[in-house]
Order: sequence, then C-alpha cells, then structure tokens
Amino acid sequence: MKYIILLFMIPLFASAQADFNSVDDSKWLTNYDSAISKAKKQKKNVLVYFTGSDWCPPCKMLKTDLFDTNEFQELSNNYILLYVDVPRNRDLISEKQMIHNKELLTKLNKKKVFPLFKVIDAKGNELDKLSGYSMNGVIDSHLKLLEKNK
Repeated sequence: MKYIILLFMIPLFASAQADFNSVDDSKWLTNYDSAISKAKKQKKNVLVYFTGSDWCPPCKMLKTDLFDTNEFQELSNNYILLYVDVPRNRDLISEKQMIHNKELLTKLNKKKVFPLFKVIDAKGNELDKLSGYSMNGVIDSHLKLLEKNK
C-alpha cells in the first residue's frame, strides 16, 4: 500500500521541483546576446543573475525572499534580466544552454560565486555586482543595487 501512495507522490514532488527551479517570469532571458541586443534597443542595463538552482540554498531562498516581492518586480522593469543557471542536475537545462551558461560563468563570474548579481551596460561593461545571500530575509542590499543602477 505504501508503494502505491509513493507512486502517486513522485509526480507531485517532481512537479514541485521543476516549478521551484524554473524561471517563473517571462521577463528573464537565458541568452546573453539576446539580452545585450534588447538592452541596446531599450537603453537599459542588464541584470545578470548567476544561480545554482538545484544545489545552492541561498539561490533557492532568493526566489521567495526577493524575486517574488513587489519591490523586485517594480525595480526589475528598469532592467533586461538575464538568468544564468549552472545546475548539477544536467536534466534541468539543455546541453546547449549549459555550455552557454558555463561560457558566461568564465566571462562574467570568474570566481564562480553563487548567487551573484551583476549589472552590466548594453556594451557588456560591468557597472556593479553583489554576491551571496545570508538567507535571513534581509534583501535591502539587493534592492539598493537595483535602485542604484537603474
């Protein structure tokens, strides 16, 4: 009986994991060149977010503590958003996307810090950055970064 219950629970857990790791908002791009092109057209900076969606606890907490807030939603309208995920589970993103993301890691996140927010201009020049998250619900420094570079 418990195996039958377990069989019914597996899809529930799988869908919850997929939802947790996905980029919820269609505003997030996953291609650097597309983000830069859009930034040039809209005369905006790019907010690059480096995450390890399936292994980085602070990255997971930021989803709830920062990305789901009204403040972030409002401030993020001033940016082109670029989501760079480097998961350990290779089934979460395509092989092509993983290669692209690792190239960006080498180019924009040489120290391989997660989570990392990097603000770049439409030419790809770094303007500002903020690394880490203490997982205590205090997102003031993240919001200040967004406010300062819009």
